[in-house]
Amino acid sequence: MRDSEKKAALDWSRGCCIDFDFQTGRSALAPAGKRRLSEMRGLFLDGEALEAQIAKEDRIIYEYHALDIPQTPGDLSFGFSILQPGKIGDEYYFTKGHFHSILNTAEIYSCTRGHGYLLLENKEGDSRAIEMLPGRIGYVPKGYAHRSVNVSPDEPFVTLFAYRADAGHDYATIETTGFRKLMVERDGAPVLMDNPKWLGK
Repeated sequence: MRDSEKKAALDWSRGCCIDFDFQTGRSALAPAGKRRLSEMRGLFLDGEALEAQIAKEDRIIYEYHALDIPQTPGDLSFGFSILQPGKIGDEYYFTKGHFHSILNTAEIYSCTRGHGYLLLENKEGDSRAIEMLPGRIGYVPKGYAHRSVNVSPDEPFVTLFAYRADAGHDYATIETTGFRKLMVERDGAPVLMDNPKWLGK
């Protein structure tokens, strides 16, 4: 598709329609962002296992296909997140996680493929895990940080997300403190545990 055709297909001011593959989370029109394991340093519990894996292969752990929608009040941002299966030590792969810069902002995630969890936590100390399977929609309340976790041994965890376009992303808080809870494998099943490296107050 030529650039002029793409621009015509994505005329936000007049309404538009875009094709996504709900099994892969990809679209020919949506720009892709990717994160490798080396960009996740300091977030996994077992740092030595992470470095060993990076030395073998600095693989892409997840990608997101989001549209270049104006970040203005009243608009909606949406796209897909694709989190690969895998573990570092016994901790399942996860996305970095973030609060919204406008903290009073909710978000929804709809699982279209795989098996995963949404980890949620707020600054007052409430935390929980929402199990996600195809057909389920997870609601992230305003004021909550959120992170995706893939607990499938062999299938990507694919989710459609949507939130107010001007909400912004605060990754720095999670990069500094970590998440309160971690999802690890115990006896072949996912278990939520306290993060011994959590640095929040």
